[in-house]
Amino acid sequence: MSPHPKGTRARVLLSSVFKPFAQDDEFGSRAINPVELYHNQVTREQGPFSLRMFHRSWNLLFLQHNISAPCTVIDFPTREGFIRELTARQYDIVGLTGIIVNIGKVREMCRLIRLHSPRSTIVVGGHVTAIPGIEQMIDADHIVTGEGVAWLRAFLGEDVHRPIEHPVIPSSFGFRILGMRMPGGGGNAAATIIPSVGCPMGCNFCTTSAFFGGKGHSVTFFKRGEDLFRVMCEAERRLGTRAFFMMDENFLLYRRRALELLDLMKAHGKAWSLYVFSSANAVRSYDVRQLVEMGIEWIWLGLESAASGYQKLKDTDTQALARELQSHGIRVHGSTIIGLDHHTPENIDAEITQAIQHETVFHQFMLYTPVPGTPLYRDVQAGGRLLDGVDLADIHGQFKFNFVHPAISRDESKVFLDRAFRRDFERNGPSLFRLMQSMFVGWQRYRHDPDARIRARVAAEGRQLVTGYGGVLWAMEHYLRDSNPSVSDRVRDLRLRIEREIGGVSRLIDPVVGRVLLWSARHDHRRHPGGRRLEPRTVVDRRNWQPAR
Repeated sequence: MSPHPKGTRARVLLSSVFKPFAQDDEFGSRAINPVELYHNQVTREQGPFSLRMFHRSWNLLFLQHNISAPCTVIDFPTREGFIRELTARQYDIVGLTGIIVNIGKVREMCRLIRLHSPRSTIVVGGHVTAIPGIEQMIDADHIVTGEGVAWLRAFLGEDVHRPIEHPVIPSSFGFRILGMRMPGGGGNAAATIIPSVGCPMGCNFCTTSAFFGGKGHSVTFFKRGEDLFRVMCEAERRLGTRAFFMMDENFLLYRRRALELLDLMKAHGKAWSLYVFSSANAVRSYDVRQLVEMGIEWIWLGLESAASGYQKLKDTDTQALARELQSHGIRVHGSTIIGLDHHTPENIDAEITQAIQHETVFHQFMLYTPVPGTPLYRDVQAGGRLLDGVDLADIHGQFKFNFVHPAISRDESKVFLDRAFRRDFERNGPSLFRLMQSMFVGWQRYRHDPDARIRARVAAEGRQLVTGYGGVLWAMEHYLRDSNPSVSDRVRDLRLRIEREIGGVSRLIDPVVGRVLLWSARHDHRRHPGGRRLEPRTVVDRRNWQPAR
């Protein structure tokens, strides 16, 4: 690769693929696959209680923040808006990112760049680059796999080894529940922090691990707790937040860094909340007290079947682990794969039951899916088990198998996936209810803790429980009274306990707010039985920008 002739004077445009997403169209969008993490693959069967929110394209902001060239990021443009941006300014480099399902949109955007900005160099990165033969599918000058900061710096003639600078990134936006937009992001708005990318555990189906080197490999941006602490302090100062979504596939695996961060949090009196991803074996390397002191409030935990043989679950009773964590107010977000090779129509229901018996606050279910670039894809392809004619836009784990399973048909796979989501909701209730139940457990256990930081953190959660959250419980209780009376009774019991033990004006506020939310939930569900179709707003960020002469 030769550096761009303009070097750091080159004007750079970085773009996500264009919207809309939640519809069936010729570019590969699917109504079944909206660009919403929770509503798509976690709470999608929970009706008006599904969590609705969007997340920025963090990779683009990371790239923008680590080059000195003038750079625009346009996130979630319309097709027409992308064309306007191309024609309004003279861009020397246009970089696109997309996941595999969006190959059609990446192809179209490359065509639009050639048409409307023919002198621009086109660079394509992201998971879409793992597709075999991608070079023949799209008209791009450079296709970049893996971590992109070093590549883009080299292309601009910049110092590749310059320390990484972390952008300040609000974790989500556009938060809605029960048919209503929530003010202020819905409560505890977090900042996104990206310490590392990739996961060395290397599960055979994991696209992220495969993309950044596979088993035994990852890319670490911040190796010391001191580095992370500095980044988090800046986000706290700029955003006014004390909650951090650590976008790291296995944050707790890096024990020394985590404990260094804990020491600094103690030394500076930081009552922060951390939401992390981790493997079960990494969680078990800490005692619960360390996790509580670190402010770990949420752990995304892989809960594949014990029969799967994944190293991350070795010698771990995951149900006991989930119970222990949640008894301390640490919310577990379980993730279970449906359709592993040992699953059959005869045993799959027992496996689903075993998964939902974890009673996690959130639970993602995904189909076992050979995605291009993963070891699973290579194995299935070598065995001649890939199905012909499956559109790349439908290979995302939330629709149907794209391969021949030993015992489960393609159509059956969707039936079992939908059943898992539905049973989890019917047995355990809305995730919002489970979330508030866990918050209350944490408040009860730690409200008198000797550590002032912990007391401050759970006190803040207690205040949330007696304000708007109580009204959510009231609405939930009445909404489910006829359809699921056992869950309705549990919701009522939690609401009354919160009103009795935390008190305040919640007894007066809850019915008033609750009636509004109940009307909104029913109204929204009548109009949109499958969930309202939502699209993220377009966001434009410019950095190091000077108007063209």
